[in-house]
Amino acid sequence: MQMKRILLLLCVALITTPKLVWAQFETLKDSVVQLYGVVMTADSLRGLPLVTVKIKNQNRGTFTNDQGVFSIVVLKGDVIEFSSVGFKPKSVNIPHTLEGNRFSIIQLMVVDTVYLPATIIKARPNRQQFERDFVNTSVPADKIEVARKNTQTAQSRILLQSTPKDGTESSNYTLRNQARSSYYSGQLRPQPIFSPAAWAEFIEAWKRGDFKKKY
Repeated sequence: MQMKRILLLLCVALITTPKLVWAQFETLKDSVVQLYGVVMTADSLRGLPLVTVKIKNQNRGTFTNDQGVFSIVVLKGDVIEFSSVGFKPKSVNIPHTLEGNRFSIIQLMVVDTVYLPATIIKARPNRQQFERDFVNTSVPADKIEVARKNTQTAQSRILLQSTPKDGTESSNYTLRNQARSSYYSGQLRPQPIFSPAAWAEFIEAWKRGDFKKKY
């Protein structure tokens, strides 16, 4: 009995499914519209080339040709967006009640005026003008004092020790170490204790007080 019910349901499904598919196909076929049109300027009625014709919320569209003519397949109820650089965007709704599968429009685009701030272009100064302006430029006293402090030897040494190395300095330090290791590969390195230059550097550092405890 159960098997008969299953067979009956299968037969009904096989009979009704093609009808449903065909009905959906007919509905989709009736909603497809071939859209033709021309995009023109509103002031001079001149065909506008390279206007973007796009279906809203879809990644599908086209461009107008040199005469402003375009053609695209859409569905009834779609919103068509027209956009071009220098013109205000426009939107057109394809009516749901459209009869037939062809629709043509003439879309006028209005110029979008944009006001930019004024730009003053000056000639490049020559060497004499640059030297005159550089010498006569007034620098605030506080900035001069900061520059004077930063150029002192003690301050430069503190900045050198406290400032982290940038990418170029770090890469150069790594390359120097690699080159030094390759140079002494397979042999003992010379001991700095026998180097007069190392002793001279040590004495200078001791005089400067580099080995004192810093609190």
